[in-house]
This record gives sequence, structure tokens and C-alpha cells, in this order.
Amino acid sequence: MVSIKNIVKLLLLTLMLSLMVFFGMKAYSHALSFEEHTTELVSSQGVQDLTKRKLHRLAKSILGDLYEDEHLAHFDKIKALKKYAMQEAYRYTYYFMATLLLLLCMYFFTSLRMFTAFGAIAAMLTLFFGLVTPILMVTIHKEVEYLGDVVLSFESKGVIGSIVKLWESGDIVVAMVILIFSVLVPTVKIISLLFVSVFVESRFAHTVVKFFKMIGKWSMVDVFVVAIFLVYLTANKGDVSRAEVEVGLYFFLAYVIVSMIVSLSADKMLRK
Repeated sequence: MVSIKNIVKLLLLTLMLSLMVFFGMKAYSHALSFEEHTTELVSSQGVQDLTKRKLHRLAKSILGDLYEDEHLAHFDKIKALKKYAMQEAYRYTYYFMATLLLLLCMYFFTSLRMFTAFGAIAAMLTLFFGLVTPILMVTIHKEVEYLGDVVLSFESKGVIGSIVKLWESGDIVVAMVILIFSVLVPTVKIISLLFVSVFVESRFAHTVVKFFKMIGKWSMVDVFVVAIFLVYLTANKGDVSRAEVEVGLYFFLAYVIVSMIVSLSADKMLRK
């Protein structure tokens, strides 16, 4: 019979997972908003737009308050919206990480089986947001005399979006490496953790142990592949590149840490 104490723990863990979903979705939506506003700003930093802006500023300096620069006002509005979206994306990411930390602290108050099960679900959520949320923004720009900083190209994608683009552009080997070690292996690893926590008492569950330990050896490969992925995206193409880390990277790194902790919990549970 399930005790009241265990019911309270289950409800508390479920609430934490629900909050993680809410905060993760908020961070994701604001990250996309930040990406959209940045794209709009970048599109207005071409040679033609910069030339128009120079002429508008010249007219403003000559006519003063008699000349209303609507283009510059719109540009400043988009910049403010971009800044707000970035702040909100990071704010909800911090809330997500704080809730995740509280869930990990439940290790000291719950059974190994319960912690492993809920920890695996939390790792799955963290991995999901790490894969779909923009992870890196790369801008290729060049300083042009009289005009200033001219943006030549702009990219901002998450891991999944980048895999699709690499595949479509013909970089199939790179796309497959990232797909296997950043998506498939982590997913299989989490599913095996969840399976073992649910069916730990069955004989079949113990046949998964060897496989579970084998994929446990690949824990740090996730980070290694993402590091290669970041270097690949920021490779100098002949012009100056500016790279900016986005919140998706923090979700992915959090997944790596959580999956390692849950792996240790599952290993301890199996040994018992």
C-alpha cells in the first residue's frame, strides 16, 4: 500500500516536472522571438539599408525636429524587443534550471527507484529543449568604409535544425555524426534508464544492464560532438564571424550533467 508520504513525494516530483515543461516552453518561445527580431535587424544591415540610414541621419541633423525618422524609430523598437526577448529567454531558462536542481535534490528524500524514474523524465525534457532551442547564433560581417558594419550572412539554429540543414547542403557525414551522438544515443540512454527504473524487479530488466553500462561510456561524447558542431559552425569563411551562444546550449549541457547523475543512481539501484 502506498503511504501518504510517498504520494506527497510523487505529487511534488510531478509538479516539478510540470514546472519544467512550462518554463522550458517559455524559454523556447522567447528564444525564437529573439531569433526573429535578430533576423529582422540583420536584414536591415545590408549595404542598401545602411546607406538609407546614413541619409536619414543626415536629414535629421540638418532639419532637426522638423524631420521625423520613422525608419530609425522602427529600428530602435526592434532592438528593444530583441533585448527583452533575450532577457526573458534567459530568465525562464534560469527558472527551469532552478526547478531541475530542486528535483535532483529529491535524491536525498526519495527511493533510488523513484528518483531514477523521475530523473530520467527530467533528463528527457532537458534534452528535448536542448535539441530544439537555438544553440548558437553566427553572423558573418565586414567593415565597409563610410557605411560601417555590413552583415553578409546570418545563421541561428538548434541542433535539430542544423542537422537538417547540413543534410540538405550535402554534409551528410557531419549530419549523421551529430544525429547519432547528440540525438539517438542520448535518447536510447534515457529510455534505458527509465525502463530499468520501472522494470527493475523483472529478469528481463537485468539483461539491459550490460547495454546500459555500455552506452554509459558515451556520456562525454555528447559534449565532444557539440563542441565540434560549434567549431564547425563558427569556422572562418574568409570574413569576420561573430558567434553568440544561445540558451539551447545551456539546456544541452544540463542534460549531460543530469544524465550522468541519473546513471549513477540507476547503477546504484541495480547493484542493490
